[in-house]
Amino acid sequence: QVQLVESGGGLVQAGGSLRLSCAASGRTFSSYAMGWFRQAPGKEREFVAAINRSGGNTYYVDSVKGRFTISRDNAKNTVYLQMNSLKPEATAVYYCHSEGLSGSYWGQGTQVTVSS
Repeated sequence: QVQLVESGGGLVQAGGSLRLSCAASGRTFSSYAMGWFRQAPGKEREFVAAINRSGGNTYYVDSVKGRFTISRDNAKNTVYLQMNSLKPEATAVYYCHSEGLSGSYWGQGTQVTVSS
């Protein structure tokens, strides 16, 4: 069982930045690929970014490439999402996700609101 707790969401003006964090429980964090998803009101949950177990490979949805950066610190059991040049369309609940041999897990989400 893996528990994921997101933090760092909030209200920011367009063009601003936020850094989301996701703290994972357990001693096997480095065995999980990690990702961030988001769900805007009335829309389906969508993929934002992912990082492999070592942190050597990252993946992004086209709409955030060059502005968002996913990273992880396996010593701290934490994955981050640095979001720069935020746009109002980034307003959503952001969810942390882990994927490993023992299963797939989701955090409870953190709200990000970008005002125009």
